[in-house]
Amino acid sequence: MDWLTTKIPVGKTAKIVFDWLQFHGSAFFDGIAAAMESLIQAILWVLQTPPPLAVIAVFVAITWGLQRNWKTALLVALGFLFILNQGYWKNTTESLTLVLSACAICMAIGVPIGIAAAHRPRLYTTMQPVLDLMQTLPTFVYLIPAIVFFGLGMVPGLIATVIFVLPAPIRLTHLGVSSTPQALLEAARAFGATSRQVLWKVELPYALPQIMAGLNQAIMLSLSMVVIAAMVGANGLGVPVVRALNSVNTALGFESGIIIVVVAIILDRMLRVGDKK
Repeated sequence: MDWLTTKIPVGKTAKIVFDWLQFHGSAFFDGIAAAMESLIQAILWVLQTPPPLAVIAVFVAITWGLQRNWKTALLVALGFLFILNQGYWKNTTESLTLVLSACAICMAIGVPIGIAAAHRPRLYTTMQPVLDLMQTLPTFVYLIPAIVFFGLGMVPGLIATVIFVLPAPIRLTHLGVSSTPQALLEAARAFGATSRQVLWKVELPYALPQIMAGLNQAIMLSLSMVVIAAMVGANGLGVPVVRALNSVNTALGFESGIIIVVVAIILDRMLRVGDKK
């Protein structure tokens, strides 16, 4: 029964794997870091170079184009003006950069994987334990390998956010595509549609609400990582929250927390499906 009391070297094995990857994959990780940094800098330039009111006007226009609801557009405008009034515009644009970067990467990876999983049930069965692990592993654990491979700054925060958020678009895309009614698929094939035409003309249009819900979830989950990402040097709204926690500054903590809530409401209303009236 000695094997019951002998500790399985999980931690030591993980350290050996990380050390090996760090030694042999430094060029690979440097390439990823450079690509991520370029994406971050590009989005930051777009959000911070124009005057804040011009950026707000663009967001309001996008909201109107997506929702066709003047009340939602007004809510977005008032939310951004409140952020500007409170002096958190720079922090907000930095957090939006992290959120938009993470969502772009997650949707670019997650939607194709979700489509493939919907067409291959065995693949999804194999993926489920990995997706469960990615969603249930404490988010602070993601920061350790992110720091090891990418150092401090926005990039490790982005990597940790992507790992945490990625299961949402995969699962919801899989759900949307796999739940396409068989009658629609059979009708499309009966009219001679190829597999690619069935995907683009039938499955994806039917799954679009679920895919958009996946995008919405990705944005909300990314925003929830803002504070945690600040602990590895990522700029944004998490910085004043961490500063308030360290100094027990109630006013600063409540103020920055309210801004995060406002950003979450803005993004949710902009991309909410089924609210057009």
